[in-house]
Amino acid sequence: MSDKTLTIVSDTDGTRLEMPVRSGTVGPDVVDIGALYKQLGVFTLDPGFVSTASCESAITYIDGDEGVLLYRGYPVDQLAERSSFLEVAYLLLNGELPTRGQLEHFTHIITTHTMINETLLRHFNGFHHNAHPMAMLSSVVGSMSAFYHDSTDIESARHREIFAHRIIAKIPTIAAAAYKHSVGQPFMYPRNDLDYCSNLLHMFFAVPCDQYRVDPVAAEALDLLFILHADHEQNASTSTVRLAGSSGTNPYAAISAGIATLWGPAHGGANEAVLNMLEKIGSVENIPKFIAKAKDKDDPFRLMGFGHRVYKNFDPRAKLIRTMCHKVLNRLGHTDSPMFELALRLEEIALEDEYFIERKLYPNVDFYSGIIYRALGIPTSMFTVMFAIARTVGWVAHWQEMIVDPKRRIGRPRQLYTGAGNRDYVPIERRGS
Repeated sequence: MSDKTLTIVSDTDGTRLEMPVRSGTVGPDVVDIGALYKQLGVFTLDPGFVSTASCESAITYIDGDEGVLLYRGYPVDQLAERSSFLEVAYLLLNGELPTRGQLEHFTHIITTHTMINETLLRHFNGFHHNAHPMAMLSSVVGSMSAFYHDSTDIESARHREIFAHRIIAKIPTIAAAAYKHSVGQPFMYPRNDLDYCSNLLHMFFAVPCDQYRVDPVAAEALDLLFILHADHEQNASTSTVRLAGSSGTNPYAAISAGIATLWGPAHGGANEAVLNMLEKIGSVENIPKFIAKAKDKDDPFRLMGFGHRVYKNFDPRAKLIRTMCHKVLNRLGHTDSPMFELALRLEEIALEDEYFIERKLYPNVDFYSGIIYRALGIPTSMFTVMFAIARTVGWVAHWQEMIVDPKRRIGRPRQLYTGAGNRDYVPIERRGS
């Protein structure tokens, strides 16, 4: 807590209000405006919450100007190079890196609780054959409270722990079932002898009539992508989980709300948009034409995968993912992939162009992730589902933090009302023809 204050003086009657300025571990200070309406009778207006801290959190820190992303204080690049997704999951949930024994115990719990209730599995038969996988994912996760209602007491620490383990363990199984339903193949049950990402690949691509061997590079690439997508501070879906959870709803409903928010193309669909853009560009020869279109303020075309609302420097995750993209394509025989070569050339040209340099439009994490997913054989419709599997860990960590906050209150934003003033009801016969 800082001893600094910010003073506001009302132009109306000269009333003064001193608001405390609070300092976090790192990052900008925040002004506590809690007394603003009570003392001065006004609200703040901040569309898109570009300058508003919605909560106090100790989970993730982003410095967009410097291109920094920290999970519980650890730089994401260190975790991506040295850790694993489940170790990062433990870190986000518990605040500290696990000991060897703690990690083995946590991994065992997650690995041995991947099966879902058989009746829940049969839910998929009720969806249309071409239902979007995100529609299935959000629906089935929301219905989990009807099957696991024995542990949804949000005030119980043990119930919160059971929920965390269950959702992290089972969401890959639900995602794989959604994929299998979309392609008309039999569901594949999880295997306890496989690691988290290998098991997911097995459930996606194995079939009962043939032997499937998980490629270790494919599993490694998924593990990296999951680490990089595990959390990203107070984004739209995480804020939705917190807002829904603040009402006291069961945690499965809160996570389902987060999945629905992630489904939006402005949030979770960016890597799919990158692939669509590359297909539209078509070849390296067309790049100058499309860069000119991107510069034209009267042209609606945008270069997808460049720039970020938060990062005003290079996205720290993009550097790691670019290296992995090379590794995957080399391993899987896609070194001559026209799409990857097009992406590399587009990146090279854009980073040398003064227009993009001045605006710091650097490649972000979505620029390469979609290419990796496609190389692994994951269809475009499943890209956001993969994002949701990884981000579930962050959602759960934030939900848990919000629930145990002693200052927790139901979220209730205010508004600037611009509608009609007070008016009397007019009988229908007097409203004209």
